[in-house]
Amino acid sequence: MSIDTLVELARDRAVEHGPFGARTTYRVGGTARLVLEIDSPVLLSEWSESIRNCELPVVVLGNGSNVLVADEEFAGIVVLLGRGFETLSWRDDGDDVVVDVGAAMDLPVVARRLSENAVASFEWAVGVPGTIGGAAFMNAGGHGSDMAHCVSSVATWSLERARVETWTLSDLAYGYRRSSLGPLDVVTAVELTLRHGSSELSRASLREIVRWR
Repeated sequence: MSIDTLVELARDRAVEHGPFGARTTYRVGGTARLVLEIDSPVLLSEWSESIRNCELPVVVLGNGSNVLVADEEFAGIVVLLGRGFETLSWRDDGDDVVVDVGAAMDLPVVARRLSENAVASFEWAVGVPGTIGGAAFMNAGGHGSDMAHCVSSVATWSLERARVETWTLSDLAYGYRRSSLGPLDVVTAVELTLRHGSSELSRASLREIVRWR
């Protein structure tokens, strides 16, 4: 299958020779052969075979923090996850709070919303300018904590095997800024295990982190 078939399938959600470097926090670098925005898990499932059949390298891009793009065009597909992946909910589980987060949610937004609702131990993320998906992929962290201290499981869509897969914390094999996830494992959602706290103390912690940053 050619890339033209994927472009025809995705229509206005596909941009050939689209901006790549401009979508990172550095705002420098070239274009990509195809930039593809996927708005929902359903579309990800429907388009995955076409993406795989293009036989091009794939990069899943969140906010592009700490991503440096070369000036020449990237001869592959850049996948962007849209609004259907911006979800956030939580529930009590005894002494813990289980938080379900869509991969496209910004870390600072999640940290602030949880803080407002007295969910603690994710304040460190207010200073990290990435998305939950990218953070789970590379074990982002700061201010004495990281994703390895918070994640209980990660949901992915495997472009290679065309199926939903769930990775436990042990499956992820987190190390310093790395995990066992591969380039064809698209993080779609993350489950965090956090704790009950105080909104007042949590907001104070957020302010201190933002001041330090």
